[in-house]
Amino acid sequence: MTLWGWILLACLAAWALKFAGYLVPVRWLESPRMSRVAGTLTIGLLASLTTMNALSAGQGVVVDARIGAVLVAAVALALRAPFLLVVVLGAAAAALLRVVA
Repeated sequence: MTLWGWILLACLAAWALKFAGYLVPVRWLESPRMSRVAGTLTIGLLASLTTMNALSAGQGVVVDARIGAVLVAAVALALRAPFLLVVVLGAAAAALLRVVA
C-alpha cells in the first residue's frame, strides 16, 4: 500500500471514530464515572506527551537540558506557582543548563 493509501485509511478511521461518538447514548456520557474516566485519560495523555517530548529525540532516548527544565517546572507546580511562572522558570532552567553544558 502506498503512503497515500495509509493516509486515506487513517482519515477514514478517524472519521469513523468521531462518528461513533455520536452513537453513544447521552446518559453514558453524563455519568460521574465517565467524567472521572475522561479526566484521568486526559491527565495520562498529557503526562505521556510531556515525557516523550522531554526524553526523546527521533527513535532514541536523550538526556539533555529538557530533563532539568521539566524538573524545575515540576517543583514550581508543586509549590503552586502560577502557570506563566512555571513556563518561564522551565525555559530559564533549560537555557541555563544549555549554557553550562
